[in-house]
Amino acid sequence: MARPKRQEERRSQLVAAAQRAIATHGPDGARLNRVAEEAGLTSGAVLYYYPDIDELMFEANRAGMERFYEGRVRMLEQLDDDPVTRLLALAKSGLPSGPDDTEVRLLCELGGSAGRNPLMASLLTTLYDRQVGMYQVVLEQGAARGVFTLAQPSLQIARNLVALEDAYGYRINAKHPTIDHDAALELIVSYARIATGHALTSG
Repeated sequence: MARPKRQEERRSQLVAAAQRAIATHGPDGARLNRVAEEAGLTSGAVLYYYPDIDELMFEANRAGMERFYEGRVRMLEQLDDDPVTRLLALAKSGLPSGPDDTEVRLLCELGGSAGRNPLMASLLTTLYDRQVGMYQVVLEQGAARGVFTLAQPSLQIARNLVALEDAYGYRINAKHPTIDHDAALELIVSYARIATGHALTSG
């Protein structure tokens, strides 16, 4: 029997393989054999670590979403409490690095299946609401300190910022010829400048 650390490593590798399979084939096409192919294993070996393939799919989806909430919460904890720095860091970290960003491709595929998959719809809704709450805290902190003069309620601004992340993330994923990470970031920040009444320049 594999040692616990080895099992944990293998399960992490299988989660990553399942993410790649979902990003390539969609949630409905990421079957056991395709996950095994991505992992370089037999189907039987995959089932040894994940006897319930649905559990593996759930973990792949949850892990892909972790980056855009839990990961960003940890990022904020490492920053100082300047709301400008924090808002800019949130906007930057909410976008894909490029069209080959596997975790964003995964989320795009999940978004396409949410209408027919209640579990995926629930996961994505929860992720969206948590990201909105994260932005809302930063906006309200900035307003309370007199740094931001909010043009709209914080909830409305936060929802728009997350929606812009999603929209431009799709454009980057689709390899739009003039919208890369930096261009998308500037478009999001340009809205945030209007919404916060602040120039939002770092340093």
